Amino acid sequence: MPQSQRRILVTSALPYANGPIHLGHLLEYIQTDIWVRFQKLFGEHCIYVCADDAHGTAIMLKAEENGVTPEQQIAQVKAEHERDFADFAIRFDNYHSTHSDENRHYSELIFSRNKAAGNILEKEITQLYDPDKGMFLADRFVKGTCPKCGAQDQYGDNCEVCGATYSAAELVDPYSTISGAKPVTKGVTQLFFNLPKFTDMLRGWTRSGSLQESIANKLNEWLEAGLQPWDISREAPYFGFEIPGYPGKYFYVWLDAPIGYMASFKHYCDQHGIDFDSYWAPDSDAELYHFIGKDIINFHGLFWPAMLEGAGFRKPTALNVHGFVTVNGAKMSKSRGTFIKARTYLDHLNPEYLRYYFAAKLTSKVDDFDLNLDDFVQRVNSDLIGKVVQIASRTANFVNKFGSTLSSELDDPLLVADVQAAADSIATSYEAREFGRAMRDIMALADRGNLYVQEKAPWTLAKQEGNEQQVLAVCTTALNVFRLLVLYLKPVLPQLAEKSEAFLNIAPLQWQDAQQQLLTHSINPFNALMQRIEPASIESLLSASRDITAAAVEIAAAQKASSGKTPSTKQLPQGDSNIVSDDISIDDFLKVKLRVAKVIKAAHVDGADKLLQLTLDVGAEGTRNVFAGIKAKYTPEQIEGKLVVLVANLAPRKMKFGVSEGMVLAAGPGGEDVFLLSPDSGAEPGMEVR
Repeated sequence: MPQSQRRILVTSALPYANGPIHLGHLLEYIQTDIWVRFQKLFGEHCIYVCADDAHGTAIMLKAEENGVTPEQQIAQVKAEHERDFADFAIRFDNYHSTHSDENRHYSELIFSRNKAAGNILEKEITQLYDPDKGMFLADRFVKGTCPKCGAQDQYGDNCEVCGATYSAAELVDPYSTISGAKPVTKGVTQLFFNLPKFTDMLRGWTRSGSLQESIANKLNEWLEAGLQPWDISREAPYFGFEIPGYPGKYFYVWLDAPIGYMASFKHYCDQHGIDFDSYWAPDSDAELYHFIGKDIINFHGLFWPAMLEGAGFRKPTALNVHGFVTVNGAKMSKSRGTFIKARTYLDHLNPEYLRYYFAAKLTSKVDDFDLNLDDFVQRVNSDLIGKVVQIASRTANFVNKFGSTLSSELDDPLLVADVQAAADSIATSYEAREFGRAMRDIMALADRGNLYVQEKAPWTLAKQEGNEQQVLAVCTTALNVFRLLVLYLKPVLPQLAEKSEAFLNIAPLQWQDAQQQLLTHSINPFNALMQRIEPASIESLLSASRDITAAAVEIAAAQKASSGKTPSTKQLPQGDSNIVSDDISIDDFLKVKLRVAKVIKAAHVDGADKLLQLTLDVGAEGTRNVFAGIKAKYTPEQIEGKLVVLVANLAPRKMKFGVSEGMVLAAGPGGEDVFLLSPDSGAEPGMEVR
């Protein structure tokens, strides 16, 4: 137990305010929330703050696309983010926005202090400029032909076909992805942070124990290659804070985003009478932890500590870095339904299932995390329902039957003492972010509790007259083990803990309660605390997450690949740092034409084991002949008259059975597990699918 209370400030990376929270994001926030909940449960003074990252060109363009102001855009997304986080039991002490008075104040303060210290440089540079939109273009808003290998539709910083790096100005036939216009080169004076000045400080800090070893090694590669001044200004039009003394210039989003940690904390301090400077002064004894994804370590491991040092603030105690999320061993995919939004998950499954599964597999390392859905179902059903909850469900009713009061003594005090003694080692695992190890230890204790109940068999004892006290002693032992398991799991499963506390008729559990036992105590009737996951729920979740337009994009990508061109696999922009996406570009998507079609005739194909020949009515476009590999699932009679989705602009394909003039969309792994995608009955042949 703590000898003196620590002061701990914790943050997670700020989600970008241009889209919903998804499973890739949730890994980080759940990991952080578990660690924070443990610290509070243990008795430490721990504050968890976060905010929406609300600035940048992408926000400005998204608002324009949606026909709203940027302020309206970020307010709506912030409300959605907060709702999703709350429903996953992620409990921030303060959730703010980078578009705030506090963030403006500290952005200007950190800039002005660094400027006064000589850390801000002015340099004349040339950039690509969109003459139609009237704005300078970041690399991600420029595409063209790779100057090295000739691959088309490559972004302005690197080629995803040959791997070459270059400047956007080197692209052949470049165009703006915003307006389609051909960019022109234009000179502009930009402000730079003199990062090389802090090289020696960063060498020491990155090797101070504040970083995982693999992260320190990665940052060392940048240090050895030589740091470059960091461009911290952007030209109007731009949604953000205008830089004092530089009309028309704005702080780059990655300058004010990490300052958002300070801003959110300042907002909390003003509400709760806390001294902000006592946490952020260079000599502060408070602890500061950032939980982030591995793709933004350069900003947090180099730029951020250098800016803080230059402005006279303390540096983080540690960066806790995690890897990317995959589902079923592959990149998250909209077409397969594995790109799962937080809200879609919540519509189908208990959020505590995901919290537990993440905890069961998380370590302190930077390894990527795979959400294997079969393992997810098995692990949740086996561990939570089959081990933890089962101890209570098999014993509580006997206590209620014999007066609803626990015995004054335990049938097996040594078992309960052993479970109590595990508190210290489990606490050590939580502190070290070795959540998987903590879950294994807890489940090993649950196994012992279940073995005890099975051997004592209170259901058998209760059938014999005169065994009432023995039954109560056995069930009291079991429920004391259950109470301890719930306590140890409380950082991970706060909702289960709350229900269990109500059932056991006890005050909210604290870590120190592991030293106590529950004897001669009245409990409430037992109700089911958690339900098993049914496989149908997983299929329903995947079905709700599938995007037929994304499936069409993948078809277009396959068609493009077959012509010798490689589809894009570009990593998502900031704010989606926790996943890798396999979506291709919008330009490829726009080439795909999806139409509603009606199957007016279906027939077996002689000599083909998997194909059905479909005659499709596509409205004004007439009829199409399509061969579809769906014979293992459907008979001709089952699909005649059915509405389907047709990829209408695939080049005709000559097969030995005839010419196929398109492709119908279906989902599933294949064989008997394939499902035609069918529009609502109100659709008509020839309608465009959007």
